[in-house]
Amino acid sequence: MKKCKIEVIKTTFDEELAKEYGVTCACPAHKVGEVFYADFSKPEGFCDEAWKAIYQYVFALCHMDKETLLYGDWIQTPGVSINSCNDGIRTVVFKITRLDEECDSLYTAQ
Repeated sequence: MKKCKIEVIKTTFDEELAKEYGVTCACPAHKVGEVFYADFSKPEGFCDEAWKAIYQYVFALCHMDKETLLYGDWIQTPGVSINSCNDGIRTVVFKITRLDEECDSLYTAQ
């Protein structure tokens, strides 16, 4: 199993919706330029809700051949996925890249 690099590449803030629904600030959890490394588990300091939105892509990229998954019909770069959290007012966009580096440890079911 390979590691994945998760980069925060964009944050958005919909002022109109924020005003209507009482949201007062952009996402406090992540900033552009942050980098995390993951395999099958959420990286330390990563937003729980964002992880729920992207973990299946991280898991898939860690476990599958980078030429097979998410390439050709959806994204043009092998081993890369662009995903976002599910916050419709202050969305964070992530670039997930499959690395050639092996994970330090593997999960084994007990």
